[in-house]
Amino acid sequence: MSSVVLVTGANSGIGLALCKRLLAEEPGLQLCLACRNLGRAQAARAALLTSHPKAQVALLQLDTSNITSVLNAAHEVKLRYNRLGYLYLNAGIMPNPEFDVKAFFKGLFSSKVITMFATGDGILTQKDNSTADGLQEVFATNLFGHFLLVRELMPVLCQAGQTSQVIWTSSSNAHRSAFDLEDMQHRKGTQPYSSSKYASDLLSLALNTHFNKQGMYSSVICPGFVMTNLTYGILPSLPGFIWTLFMPIFWLFWLYKQNPESLDSRAKYHSLTSGLGNNYTEPRKMDIDEDMSEALYNALLELEDSVKKMLKEKP
Repeated sequence: MSSVVLVTGANSGIGLALCKRLLAEEPGLQLCLACRNLGRAQAARAALLTSHPKAQVALLQLDTSNITSVLNAAHEVKLRYNRLGYLYLNAGIMPNPEFDVKAFFKGLFSSKVITMFATGDGILTQKDNSTADGLQEVFATNLFGHFLLVRELMPVLCQAGQTSQVIWTSSSNAHRSAFDLEDMQHRKGTQPYSSSKYASDLLSLALNTHFNKQGMYSSVICPGFVMTNLTYGILPSLPGFIWTLFMPIFWLFWLYKQNPESLDSRAKYHSLTSGLGNNYTEPRKMDIDEDMSEALYNALLELEDSVKKMLKEKP
């Protein structure tokens, strides 16, 4: 049986680029595009089939910010497939940042001035929203919806004698300083994107701790600075082609080719490009520890129980 690969957020940006690469390199696989907007998903599928007319490309409606949508999508996956080989958790949102002038001038005279200019840490703030389920939108979309999806798909991910791979699209903007376990949804903070991405780094480690013995392996990747709709929304207003000239498009297909058992569960695999335009992958140790990872995992389990109970009580 050919491998089944499910990619969330697959209708544009990194997700769509990954799907194109997968079909080019592995024409026999079964690809499932899990997307919030089915109209855009259908357009993406049509584009993929134009280049690969014999490809097996299915669609799945999935909004990771909506608990009911996640549960329904997971149920549909288990009806369609006996086994899932690869699960790319790529869907995500990032609110447009606002520039904090006061924090900028304060940072100029601090020991973190280099980090501030390199990453925007502390001077770019974001405003989050709440979902219909009462969760913070960035937390639900980037982290919790994916956590719940993995939990619901355990029967097709963890099977005796088989290995499966869960791959998180993280970010170089995943900072420990942005994450607070006591406020894991980041209701009180101003960096929800950074917090959610650091939490995904922690959660990946916890998934390996709990499920490696059952054949499921989790990895974290950083695709680098990639020109997507999300990126264009936060860059200064110059024509898109100008930014594309300056910012190379990186790749994250490399993990698909690796033996999951050989990967370092504490490393984030960065997709990089040399000055000569050569692509390569470099593992970098993440600033995470097992205690915080386990605490987050348990907190997410409690939240899962809470939201499922809430759904049952709804008329």
